[in-house]
Amino acid sequence: MNNLSVSENKQLHLPKNLIKVLLLSIVLLGISILASLAFGSRVVGWNDLMDGLFHPEVQTHGANVVRQRIARTVFSLMCGAALGVSGALMQSVTRNPIADPSILGVNTGAALFVVCGIAFFNIGSASHYIWFALVGAILTAIFVFGIGSMGSGGATPLKLVLAGAATSAALSSLVMAVMIPRSSVMDEFRFWQVGSVGAGDWNSVSLFIPFLLVGIIIAIATSPALNALALGDEAATGLGVRTGTLRLIAAFGGVILCGVATALAGPIGFIGLLATHVIRLVIGPDLRYVIPLSALAGAVILTISDVFGRVIGSPGELEVGVVTAFIGAPILILITMKAKMRAL
Repeated sequence: MNNLSVSENKQLHLPKNLIKVLLLSIVLLGISILASLAFGSRVVGWNDLMDGLFHPEVQTHGANVVRQRIARTVFSLMCGAALGVSGALMQSVTRNPIADPSILGVNTGAALFVVCGIAFFNIGSASHYIWFALVGAILTAIFVFGIGSMGSGGATPLKLVLAGAATSAALSSLVMAVMIPRSSVMDEFRFWQVGSVGAGDWNSVSLFIPFLLVGIIIAIATSPALNALALGDEAATGLGVRTGTLRLIAAFGGVILCGVATALAGPIGFIGLLATHVIRLVIGPDLRYVIPLSALAGAVILTISDVFGRVIGSPGELEVGVVTAFIGAPILILITMKAKMRAL
């Protein structure tokens, strides 16, 4: 993929505050986990929290509530990590600071295939959603990449963004066309479409793990070459990077992560945008560190958003997709105003 030498890689110095940011991220991760286990329609105390985690022989109501929340918490962390890394990959592939996984129509492609699966194949379980959503996400990304690669200059960031926006709009229309005449499909799809980790269980976690590992491995493996890509296609090519191949592989990793998260939790927006911008702000643009820290940041942001939705929606809950939209939309506007759509 690239011929970057060890000496060239060493020129990307270790960020001065990396250790501080890493430690802070781990502390916030621990706090978010404890908050997710303790807060909800019923708030449990410290003793119940400890009993639920470390004393299986204790069968109090509070301890059992904590145990029931463990799978949801793990699932939330995994979704947040996947979306955070996916956002970092998509921003790097398109060299666009406001790129989210949806920039390539991934969410919409996944949604279209899920609604078609519900309408025409009567799917109704997470194990079925995940494959339909993955196929839809991958095919959409391939289509967008193909359209963006047409003409002179290959797959430029601007053409990818425009192709993704146009494809997303077209697929959204198809989703509505399939869904509106079928009230049963609309009812089932509506709850999935909002975006929630409330249905997360150990089955969802086990389905998620292999895809999460593959996506993160791809992200870490491509991060040195993506650093070169940030210098521009010509500079990256001069350093031995095959920019087209790199974009395809990195986008594939992002599609896997976003597609599976979308399949299991619904389309949750802005996590990739928020996580990566926070990390870039504090440690800089080096993707060797941005990617793993974006995973931590995404996990924290999504889990805290889920806790917030449970607390303000008690005794029910406000879906996390709604919470992240409320948080992310004004931040997106602010980022757009400051960045003025400059490439990374």
